[in-house]
Amino acid sequence: MRYKLLGRSGLRVSELCLGAISFGTEWNSGADKEESRKIFDKFAEAGGNFIDTANRYTEGTSEKFLGEFMGSERDKFVISTKYSLHTKPGDINNGGNSRKNMFRSVDGSLKRLNSDYIDVLYIHMWDFTTPVDEVMRGLDDLIRMGKVHYIAVSDTPAWIVSGAQIMAELRGWSQFVAFQAEYNLIKREAERDILPMCEHFDITCVPWAPIAGGVLSGKYLKDANATGRIKPISMRRNERSNRITAKVVEVADELGVTPAQVAMNWIRQNRYRMIPVVGARSVAQITDSLGCLDFEIPAEKLAELEEFTKIELGFPHDMLQGEQARSLIYGGLFEKLDNHRRR
Repeated sequence: MRYKLLGRSGLRVSELCLGAISFGTEWNSGADKEESRKIFDKFAEAGGNFIDTANRYTEGTSEKFLGEFMGSERDKFVISTKYSLHTKPGDINNGGNSRKNMFRSVDGSLKRLNSDYIDVLYIHMWDFTTPVDEVMRGLDDLIRMGKVHYIAVSDTPAWIVSGAQIMAELRGWSQFVAFQAEYNLIKREAERDILPMCEHFDITCVPWAPIAGGVLSGKYLKDANATGRIKPISMRRNERSNRITAKVVEVADELGVTPAQVAMNWIRQNRYRMIPVVGARSVAQITDSLGCLDFEIPAEKLAELEEFTKIELGFPHDMLQGEQARSLIYGGLFEKLDNHRRR
């Protein structure tokens, strides 16, 4: 396991992040306490120190298990959790991005984690009602209070994050160091605005669902009725995703590795700086995922996967990257420009 700096910070995290969403059986798809402990230990033994959870995961059990598993070694791990989602249905202020829910949620997470602090606190998703300044000031206050060390954001439009980041910089508040988005060989829409934004602001992207909820493992190609969290007809299971998965399986067979490892390494070797969230419901699954650290996808195979799964960026990206626009902007000399910010 190697380590990376998280965003524009000095925080050192493992190149894989363990997703603890599966710790607990309350959602009828996770691992019991014993198996969760084995998954945690396997990840830690491999050198992993970056672990992701949320106040809502398995009704709070995920955070409780982590608190027990870390024990006296709490300081060794970098724990990220999230607020925004409700923990009590029927209470209008129990969810959302407001300062009230933020502080309530953080206090609850600290109790469940049995910790005095949270390493990284994410906004779980944007609620479109709370003012940006209320959110950013509240997050900064939590850092000044010592309850949170770093802040991050998930599942939020790029234009909102950009405005929040600039506001925080101008007002001397803490800024985001990480962004979570769904990103994999089937779902590449983040390339339109989110990933360029992360690169511009020096924010580390921490993709969730790197193997598309198990689809890219190839198990549904072998058995369309295989058990899993993904429904037979969804954005992840359709003709296009089947074609992409078949291509991943083909590359995996050529390299002598598993399809899931190929999907993971496509993210690890991406041109954008990324740390994929690795989920597991069994020791076998986390062992397979950790195997991605033992090899790299050759450049020609990466190019094949890029071309096979590429998406249309849409307006204005397609226009601005077209030959006509570049000719008009650069006087016909675009190819002679040597600049690291070129796209």
